[in-house]
Amino acid sequence: MRRKLVVANRKMNGSLSSNKAFLEGLLAGTHDYPNADYSVCMPHPYLFQAEAMLKGSPITWGGQNMSRYESGAYTGSVSPGMIKEFGCEYVIIGHSERRQRGHDTDHSIGERFEVATKVGLKPIFCMGETLEEYEEGITDVVTIRQLNAVIAEIGVKGLANGVLAYEPVWAIGTGKAASPEHAQNILSFLRGHIELLDADIAESIRILYGGSVKADNAAKLFSMPDIDGGLVGGASLNTDEFVAICQAASNAYKN
Repeated sequence: MRRKLVVANRKMNGSLSSNKAFLEGLLAGTHDYPNADYSVCMPHPYLFQAEAMLKGSPITWGGQNMSRYESGAYTGSVSPGMIKEFGCEYVIIGHSERRQRGHDTDHSIGERFEVATKVGLKPIFCMGETLEEYEEGITDVVTIRQLNAVIAEIGVKGLANGVLAYEPVWAIGTGKAASPEHAQNILSFLRGHIELLDADIAESIRILYGGSVKADNAAKLFSMPDIDGGLVGGASLNTDEFVAICQAASNAYKN
């Protein structure tokens, strides 16, 4: 059985003092929940703090985005190598907020996936449909297009070096999570598509759900066979709420 992974996407939130309180609470709160994996994706200026506080613990950390270039005249950008130097294990790529405001494209996200793995980072690749696309009933078309763009860049076996995350745009930050059944159907569909290309990769790759994951819906979401954890946004700003989600992930583990 694939171990659950719960990732805190703290977005553009935090300060030295509030980060310290959150990370201390996370370290203490997850101590008795060893049957899942946990990671915190911080704003770039605070990666040093995450490394200092989490190094040597079971909790990993990561960045929220990165350039597709390794170096150069790209003022304001952060390279994958820079993120890796702070001990990061993960980096989020393809998040809808970057697609909408950062002008990311399916192709450029595929390039990010490849360069992340070259330096030893595990990309958390986000895909998902807008409300309009959801209402049109084309979630499958949209997510497969996004997934295939990455596969075209790195090959299906390259997916093994990262994590996938289905994040319907209409559920992010709205409080309206996808139903566990809807999320399961989409993740099963995505896994089935990968299985057509490589059954071993399909079986082993972790696919997360993101979009208004909360303490009161986490257990039901994590009970679904193809949901391997959560990419958590708003609830990661509340230590107790996030720890409760981690508890649900640990409890979902079956020997």
